[in-house]
Amino acid sequence: MTGAEVIDIGRDAIWLTLQLCAPALIVGLVVGVGIGLLQALTQIQEATLVFAPKIVAVFITLLLALPLMGALMSGFMRQIAARIAGM
Repeated sequence: MTGAEVIDIGRDAIWLTLQLCAPALIVGLVVGVGIGLLQALTQIQEATLVFAPKIVAVFITLLLALPLMGALMSGFMRQIAARIAGM
């Protein structure tokens, strides 16, 4: 295995990690900003108000994105297995 192949596999692994994390992180960011804006507009200074909606939103997002995540991970594993078999 050459250095270029190792770098290619590492780049693919990092890209896969970004694809797997993106839905939950984006939803968490949007919900957090929305709740923060609501707190600023209504002058409610409760620090724990952000956590419950964010946890529920991220959990629902993970449930909805789970088939996509499984397909991405399965495809990456098939690619790695094909590279191992091709050695």
